[in-house]
Amino acid sequence: MPLLEVKGLKIYYFTLRGVVKAVDNVSFTLEKGESLAIVGESGSGKSTLGYGLIRLVPPPGRIVEGEIILDGTDLTKLPESRIRREIRWKRISMVFQGALNALNPVKRVGDQIVDAILAHESVTKKEALQRAMELLKAVGIDPRRVNNYPHEFSGGMKQRVVIAMALALNPDIVIADEPTTALDVVVQAQILNLLKKLKQERKMSIILITHDLSLVAELADKVAIMYGGKLVEIGSSDDIYTDPKHPYTKGLMASIPRLGGKKELYWIPGNPPDLRSPPPGCRFHPRCPYAMDICRVKEPPYYNIKGVSVACWLFEEKKSGG
Repeated sequence: MPLLEVKGLKIYYFTLRGVVKAVDNVSFTLEKGESLAIVGESGSGKSTLGYGLIRLVPPPGRIVEGEIILDGTDLTKLPESRIRREIRWKRISMVFQGALNALNPVKRVGDQIVDAILAHESVTKKEALQRAMELLKAVGIDPRRVNNYPHEFSGGMKQRVVIAMALALNPDIVIADEPTTALDVVVQAQILNLLKKLKQERKMSIILITHDLSLVAELADKVAIMYGGKLVEIGSSDDIYTDPKHPYTKGLMASIPRLGGKKELYWIPGNPPDLRSPPPGCRFHPRCPYAMDICRVKEPPYYNIKGVSVACWLFEEKKSGG
């Protein structure tokens, strides 16, 4: 039985200009100790999916359908009081996008970690402070800096502090939403290596949300490609990187610059769909070089191709020998 199973999840934003189908019928599983990267362009619904998993979708958004099953319990059926007391931060925590601005500038970083611990556990402030120091050490920060303020840290160190806060209650799953945004490439590598190290040491599961496929090659065991509110391909990291199947995944892979590469970089023409009125059929068909008549009218099912699940009518053609 997987640690986390998401079935047919739909998260919509009910705005004055229409209903935005940000996450539309998404399903996947996550095993204990496994890392899953969710990759897609801005506006594909990645962050909304992350918020949905911890029941923090901002209004006017809400979960309208589907199940989020953690260890056999459907989180969509639990009252908010139980989610706050038993699930959020204790079982599933999140490193939010724009984490560099998530810290309170007038509070010491140690106090901010202590507050998270005291809000969920019955421990003394002294015990919580000791744990905060241990957490800082675990993410590579000198524990003596527990009394420093956020402005005394570099961008990469602030990101480490936020990761330490996410680890404060030893969650089973950590969702990292664009954890390397606004960091230079050297610090990006340090943060990803830190997540990899923590995953191995703590046997925790990670959901990494990013728009950059090149970032997740080493960290992710499994990769899910998201487009227009839907997962279009999901499989092992090796399969996705060595033999991408969906035309969108192929386009993303071809757009990654390679050292010494002589091939001209590929770019995907057009723009992501307006999720208030997504195109009928396959949502990628207006930008797809392989689009067929059926793609424009009927949504593709998922085909299992050598362990990779891909939503594309091309594989119906191949099955029929076309």
